[in-house]
Amino acid sequence: MINQHMYELGSAPSAIRELFAYGLERKAQIGADKVFDFSLGNPSIPAPKAVADALIDLVSTVPADKLHGYTPAQGTPAVRTAIADSLNRRFGTEYTAANLYMTCGAAASLNICFNAISNPGDEFIVVAPYFPEYRVWIENAKCTCVEVLAREDNFQLDLAAIEAAITPATKGMVINTPNNPVGSVYPASDLAALGSILRKKELEYGHAIYLIADDPYREIVYDGLDVPWVPGFYENTLVCYSYSKSLSLPGERIGYVLVPQTADDWQRVYAAVAGAGRALGFVCAPAIFQSVIERCVDEPSDVAAYKENRDALYGGLTELGYECVAPQGAFYLWVRSLEPDATAFAERAKAHELLIVPSDSFGAKGWVRLGYCVSHDTIVNSLPAFAELKAEYDA
Repeated sequence: MINQHMYELGSAPSAIRELFAYGLERKAQIGADKVFDFSLGNPSIPAPKAVADALIDLVSTVPADKLHGYTPAQGTPAVRTAIADSLNRRFGTEYTAANLYMTCGAAASLNICFNAISNPGDEFIVVAPYFPEYRVWIENAKCTCVEVLAREDNFQLDLAAIEAAITPATKGMVINTPNNPVGSVYPASDLAALGSILRKKELEYGHAIYLIADDPYREIVYDGLDVPWVPGFYENTLVCYSYSKSLSLPGERIGYVLVPQTADDWQRVYAAVAGAGRALGFVCAPAIFQSVIERCVDEPSDVAAYKENRDALYGGLTELGYECVAPQGAFYLWVRSLEPDATAFAERAKAHELLIVPSDSFGAKGWVRLGYCVSHDTIVNSLPAFAELKAEYDA
């Protein structure tokens, strides 16, 4: 017999990717300009020119056996050193290559961390709304996903609810700031308070509780806001990062796990990270893109283009009468559904060729997510369709 759990996962794909596939089909039928696809966090902003320049130079000058050959399982020393040096310049830390494990993007990084630090039956806390694959990965590690709702007034951390959810079985907690799907950035004061709560619970229960910072949107933030460096607020932090968003490379699957030396017995934790990478098959991250990252590690994201999209979509929808949460970072807009059933609302939006993701799969009710990492024309041209949809409900 096949694995029933895996069959169920494969036969019930994510709501986001199902909607994306539907969008591709509709574009083929009626034309891409007539479909307003806000389903996927797939950056439309091109990668920086430095990325293309690095690729051309590597292909032109590096022998093929070195360019495409296996790297060490944990990644090349050169790229890990380059990343460590970059983080040290930005955050005043003292990391080295020994703190970093290269991965096939943030999905691999998170999977590795869940498996490295847990045993079957452990619990991981997630802040809802949250990226729905967290639950899949946590449960695949034979652990329990514990949802704690964010504050309803501003979708920031509900520290009292988080503290109440921590039990002797809690092995870790995932935070994502800037947040997917809402765009919230957690302030330093809340991260400091969260660190105090976790330290208190570690003493109470007599074991480490890890904070896993899912950080792929770290550089995409607006209005001069600062994204605090999470390991600076709590020692037992692991950082999962991907260049999918910051360098617009989602299809290249390159990222890392950072195990800071501030973590308890960090070298043992790093060995467990390497072991989980080995067991899961996440070894030798793509060689050519390790070399690209080594050269482009400090390349800035094109935040101005995302801000222009954010302002156009948020301003346009609020002017039409939609209730939206103003995004502080990332590239998603969280919009109140025009009826209590967000799935029904999203289905009705399809009749106007608007592809929006209902909030149910994110662990929340009554909202939808719009990814505005699309062309600016898509946003501008979608507003009449949003107006028609609103008029239907008003009528």
